[in-house]
Amino acid sequence: MKFKFCLLVTFFFLQLVKAQQQVTITVNASDTIGEMKPFWSFFGYDEPNYTTRANGKKLLKELKDLSPTKVYIRTHNLLTSKGNSKGPDLKWGFTDAYKEDANGNAVYNWITVDSIVDVFIKGGMKPLMEIGFMPEDLAAKPEPYEHNWSKGGNLWTGWTSPPKDYNKWRELIYQWVKHSIERYGKEEVTTWLWEVWNEPDIPYWSGSFDEYCKLYDYASDGLKKACSECTIGGPHTTSPRGDKGYNYLTKFIEHCLHGTNYANGKTGSPLGYIGFHAKGAPELVNGHIQMNMGVQLKDIERGFQAVNSFPELKNIPVIIGECDPEGCAACSEKREPRYAYRNGTVYSSYTAASFAKIYELTDKYKINLRGAVSWSFEFENQEWFAGFRDLATNGVDKPVLNIFRMFGKMEGQRVTVKSTNGVSVEETIGKGIRNNNDVNAIAGKSNNSIAAMVWNYNDADIKSEDAIIKLHINGLPKKKITIQHYRVDSAYSNSFEKWKAMGKPQQLTDKQFKELEKAGQLQEINMPVNKITDKGTVELNFNLPRQGVSLIKLTWN
Repeated sequence: MKFKFCLLVTFFFLQLVKAQQQVTITVNASDTIGEMKPFWSFFGYDEPNYTTRANGKKLLKELKDLSPTKVYIRTHNLLTSKGNSKGPDLKWGFTDAYKEDANGNAVYNWITVDSIVDVFIKGGMKPLMEIGFMPEDLAAKPEPYEHNWSKGGNLWTGWTSPPKDYNKWRELIYQWVKHSIERYGKEEVTTWLWEVWNEPDIPYWSGSFDEYCKLYDYASDGLKKACSECTIGGPHTTSPRGDKGYNYLTKFIEHCLHGTNYANGKTGSPLGYIGFHAKGAPELVNGHIQMNMGVQLKDIERGFQAVNSFPELKNIPVIIGECDPEGCAACSEKREPRYAYRNGTVYSSYTAASFAKIYELTDKYKINLRGAVSWSFEFENQEWFAGFRDLATNGVDKPVLNIFRMFGKMEGQRVTVKSTNGVSVEETIGKGIRNNNDVNAIAGKSNNSIAAMVWNYNDADIKSEDAIIKLHINGLPKKKITIQHYRVDSAYSNSFEKWKAMGKPQQLTDKQFKELEKAGQLQEINMPVNKITDKGTVELNFNLPRQGVSLIKLTWN
């Protein structure tokens, strides 16, 4: 009887170990495969006026502090008029930069634009300056102008209109760039990136394709008149995975390369980079959230294929102007229950795994990826953890922001990684990550350090056993090495779990706020360890929960 009991215990133990997925990950520090380009250091949001709020400034400083690399910020509505609105709202902001007097003469007012851009420049960041949307007095069809989307109204109102006068539109852009140079200096402004409009292939633009090309030509003509060295690109269209989005993108590129410029009659238009957007598609399945990373990666792959279909664009910079798990940052969890993934670790592990696979795609298609904009910031006057796609809630960082802190600790050259349980980018695009978890890593090495980011991801937000990780890092110098282990999971670097443990309060004491603020920072799971690498190898064993992410950083002198 005792023998049978021991066999039973052994059987269940073996089943548990099997369920926990034993995964061996091998990092070869001596085998480099490409630059650890910080394309992740781009962020964006609809509501530009939040830039100057206390929580907006706080978050921007945190983004700047992620790493030494420059952070680029993209915002909508930098030319939008206030209209009759009472203030900024979800998907709505304004600067009132342009009005016309009684005689139809232009009156420029850069006060609000300057207050926004000042925060970027004084904070050491760079704008990806979006030229849009149409000022009320310049719109061909201005009424009704401002939208009331947050109250259930129509989003696509007069701000989407083409200009009534393209010469006035060109002059507006010329005056904006000229003013920027006067305020910030030409040396600074030439480091910025510019674009014309946002997603003109959907009702963000109420004009035709030809009218968008005309809008682009006149805007770029005004910009180049003020600053010939400035960089402008586009078209920042939506998903290119379907024929409609793909064809709009390629037709625009064709226009810029070989078409007749509407503004000056010459052949072609300035095109300093290619921009398009990529989004995933989460849904509710049998009561749980199921992500779809494959859809987002397919967007990126098709966008890369579009760029490569023009041999003359070899090595042109590419910017994924919005690069997210889905398409509505301002939709709360209450509005869209399928977006409930955003507060917890699904969003953070998705970000780690998807960005690593984007590196794979850049290698495969030999793309010069300059940036991938995470369309996520912060929202004012909203409930705590309301389930918006944001990096912080009411001044407290959410788990996903710590993934960017992890990326900020990675530099130098990417090195080869092999996993016994990884899911390739091709398989992810074809089938998603629905069966076996993607337990994998990306690693980067500099002169005196190597960092490996390890994740345990699945599209389905369902609990399962931890993965047992056996991490081998080879090709190290035979020196004394300091090992640090950072973690994002339900127990570490997670303000959301801390808030739930508090009872989900909406009114916080100063003490509670400070506790949440601390919980929102990137945390180590143990004290740094020193180890002598006599054989040039470090072996680490640890458990990694589903949707958890670890960063192992080794440093030496």
